[in-house]
Amino acid sequence: MAAVLDIEFVFSRPETTLSVTRGAARLLLDMGYAPLLEVGLPNGRRADVMALGAKGDVIICEVKSGIDDYRVDRKWHEYGPFCDAFYFAVAPEFPQAVLPDEPGLIVADGFGGAVVRDASVALLAPARRKALTLAFARLGAFRAMRE
Repeated sequence: MAAVLDIEFVFSRPETTLSVTRGAARLLLDMGYAPLLEVGLPNGRRADVMALGAKGDVIICEVKSGIDDYRVDRKWHEYGPFCDAFYFAVAPEFPQAVLPDEPGLIVADGFGGAVVRDASVALLAPARRKALTLAFARLGAFRAMRE
């Protein structure tokens, strides 16, 4: 008699977060953006992924590891003033229907990702764009020198 296997899929939040973050960053690279992870913003928040485009456009991705992570974290509205486009980045198994329609949506795993829904674009004011771009460049340079 064959043994019955009872397989339960358990997704570790740290592993899921790392996987989605890597996949979203790889997608942004493929799209021509230069991403940095864990970027502090002037309002005290931290962007999971922030990316700078060739024309100076700024994208922020907020990674959600699971439904509980999304439900307890309502700070995503505070990222908008610091980017031209805002996306949620989630794993393929994330229940996408719970997410609001306004932000863009990226579905990603450790190998890459796909834009499922484009973000609406709200252009940054020129002075804020310059300040963010300079801070982004300095952060990238400091990180490169530490490696």
